Amino acid sequence: MILADKIIRLRKKLGWSQEELAEKMNVSRQSVSKWEGANSIPDLNKIIMLSQIFDVSTDFLLKDENEQFEFATEAKEPGINHISLEQATEYVEHKIAMTNVVTKGVVLCVCSAMPLFFFMAMAETNRFNMTGDIAAALGIVSVLILVSVGVSFFIKTNQYQDEIAAIEDEPFELAYGVHSVFHEKRKQFRPAYNLRLSVGIFCFIVSFVPLLCVSIFSFEQDIVLLMIDVLLFIIAVGLFIILPVSAKYDAYSNVLKETVKETETTRRTKRAEKLAGFYWPLLIAIYLGWSFWTMAWGITWIIWPVGAVLFAALVGLMELLHKDTP
Repeated sequence: MILADKIIRLRKKLGWSQEELAEKMNVSRQSVSKWEGANSIPDLNKIIMLSQIFDVSTDFLLKDENEQFEFATEAKEPGINHISLEQATEYVEHKIAMTNVVTKGVVLCVCSAMPLFFFMAMAETNRFNMTGDIAAALGIVSVLILVSVGVSFFIKTNQYQDEIAAIEDEPFELAYGVHSVFHEKRKQFRPAYNLRLSVGIFCFIVSFVPLLCVSIFSFEQDIVLLMIDVLLFIIAVGLFIILPVSAKYDAYSNVLKETVKETETTRRTKRAEKLAGFYWPLLIAIYLGWSFWTMAWGITWIIWPVGAVLFAALVGLMELLHKDTP
């Protein structure tokens, strides 16, 4: 098989047009067309670039005796899934779709207490003839409804488990050329990921500012309660920004792991996720219970920065204990 045929086969295997390959090679489409038509031969630098883009050796491209179109590292091990470009792309799509569902549930759960604080603020000023008992009743009903809807979104994620299991729960190897494609996709997506991650973290940081300012400069209980709604809303916006973009970036990274063994980093991440699943709901319950008991919302917010530092300490302690375990 001559070089021209190999370029055509490799390009089509990855689903690229001549224009897309030309863009990656920083050449014109006409140059790619001449290479594939055997009207010209790429220079040595372009041969090296082609080998890197297609993830093949230069010997494979240059030696005509390589008649069979075989992939490097094509030896298959029993019990290992071999993921094609189409399967990897579908995994990313399902991962994003599942995270979008999870994001809706998380946002609803975070915002579930907002009606309660709003009704309580109205009761403080006797607006809409709202009494404390009516405000509490309406608020609790709103919390139950929103949390129930949020939980229903979490349950819906089961429909995606089979689609993502091949990469997340089982050992796998990538088919030829998939690694280079997804490495390029992740590289192109990284600036958007960094930007949205920064915006989301900024939302988390500034979410306490309105409540803190009101606590310092105003002692009106209704204003404090409304600022809690603002706090929850800003946190929800931050989560809405971060969760989908993080899921997409993590999906690219999961595909690129291309490993049959779970790494120590992955195990550490899973342990931290299990701790977070117990820790943060408990912290929210403590915060709400303490705040309602004392009605000192201008003070109880301190539980969040303290809780964040404590969580980091617990993760570190958990890792220390894990290392000491034989």
